[in-house]
Amino acid sequence: MMEFTRRNLMASSVAAALGASVAGKATAVVDDPDTPGAPSVKGELKRFSTTALGAEVTGPYVFADGSLLYSLQHPSRDNEPPFDRAGVGYFSGFQFEMDGSNGDFEELSIPETEAERGAVRSGEGEWVPLAQEEDEIRGGAELLGVSQTPDGTNISRENFAGTQYGNAGYNPDCNQFVATNDEGTEGYLFTNWENSPGNVSRVPLSQDDDGEWSADLENAMNLSNTEAFREVGGTRINCYGDLSPWGTMLSSEENYAHPRVSMTSTVGDIAEAGTGRGHVGACQFWNRPNPSEIQGAVDDYYGENSWDIQGYWALTGVEFLAYYLGAEPVDQTGGNEQNTTNPIGDVYPNPYRYGYHVDIREPAADTPQPVKYYVMGRAAWEAPDVQGDRKTVYECSDGDSKGIYKFVADEPIDSYEDPMDVAGTLYAPKITNGAAAAGGSPAEVPLHVDWLELGHATNAEVASWIAEYDDVTQETYLETHAETDWTEDLAGAIAEADQTVVEEGNRNYITNEEILAWAAQYESEGPDGVDEELRRVPFLETRAAAKEVGASIEFNKAEGVDSRDDAGPGDFVYFGISEFNDDLANDVGDIQLDRVDGGVVYRAELERNYDVSVLEPVITGPDASDPADVADDALVNVDNVYVMDDGRVLCCEDADQFGRSYPNDALYVYQPDVILDVQSIAVQHGATGSADLLVSSLPAGVSGGDLTVTVTEPDVASITGVEFPDDVGLTEATVSDDGSSVEIRFSDVDRAVQPGEIDVPLASLDILAENTGTSDLAVEVTQLDDDEGSPIEATTRKGIVVAGPPPVVGPNPPTDPDGDGLYEDVNGNGQVDYDDIVVLFQQFDSDSVQLNPAAYDFNENGELDYDDIVTLYEEVN
Repeated sequence: MMEFTRRNLMASSVAAALGASVAGKATAVVDDPDTPGAPSVKGELKRFSTTALGAEVTGPYVFADGSLLYSLQHPSRDNEPPFDRAGVGYFSGFQFEMDGSNGDFEELSIPETEAERGAVRSGEGEWVPLAQEEDEIRGGAELLGVSQTPDGTNISRENFAGTQYGNAGYNPDCNQFVATNDEGTEGYLFTNWENSPGNVSRVPLSQDDDGEWSADLENAMNLSNTEAFREVGGTRINCYGDLSPWGTMLSSEENYAHPRVSMTSTVGDIAEAGTGRGHVGACQFWNRPNPSEIQGAVDDYYGENSWDIQGYWALTGVEFLAYYLGAEPVDQTGGNEQNTTNPIGDVYPNPYRYGYHVDIREPAADTPQPVKYYVMGRAAWEAPDVQGDRKTVYECSDGDSKGIYKFVADEPIDSYEDPMDVAGTLYAPKITNGAAAAGGSPAEVPLHVDWLELGHATNAEVASWIAEYDDVTQETYLETHAETDWTEDLAGAIAEADQTVVEEGNRNYITNEEILAWAAQYESEGPDGVDEELRRVPFLETRAAAKEVGASIEFNKAEGVDSRDDAGPGDFVYFGISEFNDDLANDVGDIQLDRVDGGVVYRAELERNYDVSVLEPVITGPDASDPADVADDALVNVDNVYVMDDGRVLCCEDADQFGRSYPNDALYVYQPDVILDVQSIAVQHGATGSADLLVSSLPAGVSGGDLTVTVTEPDVASITGVEFPDDVGLTEATVSDDGSSVEIRFSDVDRAVQPGEIDVPLASLDILAENTGTSDLAVEVTQLDDDEGSPIEATTRKGIVVAGPPPVVGPNPPTDPDGDGLYEDVNGNGQVDYDDIVVLFQQFDSDSVQLNPAAYDFNENGELDYDDIVTLYEEVN
């Protein structure tokens, strides 16, 4: 069968009819206009919890029994205990019923009193802390969430002067539980701590017979303080993550300081301008003494011609990371009470070691082993989402003018004996539909996405490239970029070096010239044709490289990505975009839609090859200008998204107050709309195939229904019969005389379909391919009732039938590998190669070719000719 995407099928169908989708708070913008569909929900959104004042809702996790926990991240110190200390807690007395319905809890009211705003509240159950910041662990030798220097000194602002990217232990984020027994009642809770240096803690948890959870803090550990973590350079700003299909914590480094260019700028813009002024981003100043002070310095150097250096504030904590690695704190004076610009010259963190997904292998061992997936690209990763094939990973990078990405391993990731041997291809997004750049509401316009291949490598290869920059220090910054002797005039040397870096780029790392050379070779030779020494560029400078080749790096605060465990074709991947503004809503780029400061949640259906090609908006937040009666019950600035096994989605907020009457962030539960979907199929000319009629979820069961499926192009295909599942009680199918439609009636008299079931087959349609072409399979609902007799409001989705040409030679029909409607794989062996050219040449006059001109019109001139063979040859070569 041919491979095709939903987007390509949609396009083909239309053609046939015509005859041929942070740290810190969001920023409110009061002039955000009244956008149609803002706010709106396809399905139901119900508030389960509000967190304590000052805190975000982060790190949701649902245990096997339906118990829920989440992190209390950076709460106000003015809250009453225990809500004045960061930590992780669970909701005692509540379990999700996992039946797909939001009927398992009462909706929580908004917080109206000071006491309500200062506490964690929920519609059901009570939030009970399991572990909190700086709890004593390991007999008091360590504090939970706090990293230490190699000699055991806690890295905090009590012990060192300078910046840390948040107070030590104040920012717990992602939580993942790795069970150690079959019942799922014992195991280890892994928690990210979003600081620099970063940290992941492991806390033993157990559940008693009454369903209550408890933590064993004596045997808890900070993984950052193990030699295994220090050997990979430690971690930085561990934000969200995922539980891998192979049962390990995936911790994502949200290295906000990674941009080498700011906002919409490109390296090409720097080359064209002949200067980095107005363009340079934070990472170019990574090894500057006191790097986070660069913004103030640039403001002084350039005055009113200064610019916002994207990510400069996330350079906080880089020097603390150096102390973590064992650097002598030569920049600390007065008993570590003052942080000077005296440069660190012995040990300094390599920027290319941070901004990755970290797999905590051997999670139950005495010392778990961290593996960084360098081959998946470097960014401010919020989270990865590994699909059921264990090869495809969707990734989201937080911040302004960032991207969503895809990585596809050559083999299942956990099948590699050595994870450093993991090999695969990194992709960046390209939004292709004109409607996305034509204005309109993001609530109403899906995003069609192609994936641009950036490069292929192994994890070990990327690690070897990174190691080449290990010896760079702050002294190197001054000695490379300033003629002034820093030992004699430190302030003068720093100023000279800063301005040299602005004009010429940081020469200690990958240069602008290397990025431009890679992009030029990429355009002329393809991603596999670049010089060996340039292959590193897209893996170490992912955002800059993707921008340079025209990828749609326009997403603002891509804060969440998730799907059901072991997700496969037909399941949904959800993407949370916290704010739909700035580069998404200006007049440049591939996405130019209306501004919605409240953000958007998209879903994308996994296709047969685990690709996604259409991002469909399902939750749209409010405009910043919306009043309380609109904004109070809307999802504002979505952060983490967590897809439960029953298909519902937990949506966490990191929100501005906007027009709300309360300042607290909330946890909402999204119950998706019921989708009635006809499977898309490809059938060779003259053959019959089966297309399933599926309903995505039935929270309240189904008692019966009356449905009609229509083939919109009956000259292409016809319906010849219907088969029903054996356990559906009463059924009836009436096929029209010409096979263009079928009416399906059924009644589940035996209650075989239980409430809460998902992906339920209602019928299977036999489809005959009459002629070559494409046709929609449209569904109309006359009646569909749940077990209580109430109508089910179902969204219908068209399927596509693609009727392809018959075999040209041998038993296998040709295939269309790229879904463009042209059958390049002429011999049907699953590959496009020289043999296909030979077969087309030899069989050019055969009926199988001449009677199917649309399949082989490779030069697209509307007819079959020998230039089609030449065009296919050029494509293959």
